[in-house]
Amino acid sequence: MCFWRGGNKMATVVIQKRERQNRNSYVIHYKDPSTAKTKYYKTFKRFKDAQQAANELRNLIDLGKILGIQKKKTKLNLLTFSEVAELLKQEWYKSVNQGKLKEKTFEEYVYQLNVLNRIFGKQLLCKILKDEILRYQAGVASEFSNVTSNRRVFIIKQVFKYGLEIRAVLDDSVVQIKYLSEKEQERNKFLLPLDLDRIIEASQKTRGKFYMPALIYLGAEHGASRQEALSLSWRDIDFDYNGQGMIRFFRTKNSRERTEYLMPRTKEALLKWQEHQRWMRYRKKICHCGSDFVFCRLNGIPIKRFDKACRATCEIVGVKDFHYHDLRHTFCSNVLFSGGDLKDVKEMIGQNDLSMTDRYSHLTLNHKRLRQDKLAEYYVNGKEWGTHMVHRE
Repeated sequence: MCFWRGGNKMATVVIQKRERQNRNSYVIHYKDPSTAKTKYYKTFKRFKDAQQAANELRNLIDLGKILGIQKKKTKLNLLTFSEVAELLKQEWYKSVNQGKLKEKTFEEYVYQLNVLNRIFGKQLLCKILKDEILRYQAGVASEFSNVTSNRRVFIIKQVFKYGLEIRAVLDDSVVQIKYLSEKEQERNKFLLPLDLDRIIEASQKTRGKFYMPALIYLGAEHGASRQEALSLSWRDIDFDYNGQGMIRFFRTKNSRERTEYLMPRTKEALLKWQEHQRWMRYRKKICHCGSDFVFCRLNGIPIKRFDKACRATCEIVGVKDFHYHDLRHTFCSNVLFSGGDLKDVKEMIGQNDLSMTDRYSHLTLNHKRLRQDKLAEYYVNGKEWGTHMVHRE
């Protein structure tokens, strides 16, 4: 029985009701514009769902996309952005279990995916146009930053790429969208030694007073990123090594591992935090916390964020727009100020190449000036050597 018909001469879509003993079903057929033959599309249990799919199908036929389907001898799966995103999330989760994707990276991807679902979630993936994404890219860059915009576009590209694999789209038009330049968004803020002391002192007036000094020193004296610090475990630290102590960092971003001697103030702050944890667990009669993470709650649950404590510390000092990652810049900058060079910075923070440390190149000018002064002095004093020319064979 023909229950519903919609379309015009170029696009005819029919919903046929099939009556069964236990339940009814609704079958969608459409007329192929290229052959004028009636073809099966999909079956639904509810008429409302069938009607919505029929409307979408008719629009696709009007747009000429069904012709493309027939040429490729495949069917277009009419899935919304959120439906494809959910399937992609399952694939990511499999990659986490297989060790191909870090859990922290997975959590960041899912967070961005949830944000995008609020914007594009209900739209059919095949109907989202490139121009719409470009407008969204520009809007996010204007409201937030190019960095945030690029992260969102990256996830959108992953959704479309997966959508192409499962035939939710016919072509990946977003692959041509270029990422925005992040050069101007590079953060170059850093603290000098006296500023660092003020930050440490201010942290003692916050709720994170027991663990914040250790986190701050890890960033400022070892160049640890947020991920490196929060994923640190006690087995990565040997307080007795060679009388000074040793610490191992692993950066998931580039899979680089680095091992360093413990800086004195960092060592002291970590020992104080460890002692505080032991004392509090003793008081609360917690025998086993089930975790080896350095930064975790008394019950062993890892600390994932400390933004409030960081903001409170900066507000006390009067420092604006200062992030934890700026402590990494503090480390790099002070390595140069203390006589190091860009190669030292690259090796000490675990970067793959010198191009990643170009932002600190202007800080080496003072050291170049000193070298040039010494060279000039050498040339002046060299006059005492006379005019004898040295030939090198």
